[in-house]
Amino acid sequence: MPNGEFAARKLLRQRKRQRLLKKWEKRKMFKLKDKYDPMGTVPRATGLVLQKFIVEQKQPHSGHIKCVRVQLIKNNKVVGVFVPGDGSINFIDEHDEVTIEGLGGSQRGQMGCIPGMKYKVAEINGADLDLVRKGVIDKPKR
Repeated sequence: MPNGEFAARKLLRQRKRQRLLKKWEKRKMFKLKDKYDPMGTVPRATGLVLQKFIVEQKQPHSGHIKCVRVQLIKNNKVVGVFVPGDGSINFIDEHDEVTIEGLGGSQRGQMGCIPGMKYKVAEINGADLDLVRKGVIDKPKR
């Protein structure tokens, strides 16, 4: 390791190279989240429901997870989205407008035994999905 009066440039260069070996530092420096994340930098996005589908849980759990395929309005990318709540899938029809948000997994990833789903449905046609499911409000027409 260099030391001395004129070693500052070499020390800075080495520190920068070592920092780039860290995965999160490289993502931050090259803004990879903005480039590759379908939602970009925003916490929520709206999209249109294309279809409903079912995913099996990962081991050691068993059961079916209800999901929908959503095409985002802002960039036309298609993502798979988890539908939380018991019976919530019955309130979602094709061509509904849904608002999605992150599922809350570590490092913007999946959560628990839900394979490959990084997002969840928050609103349906502008109404909160949880309130529609509980019957507090009716599902609005589009």
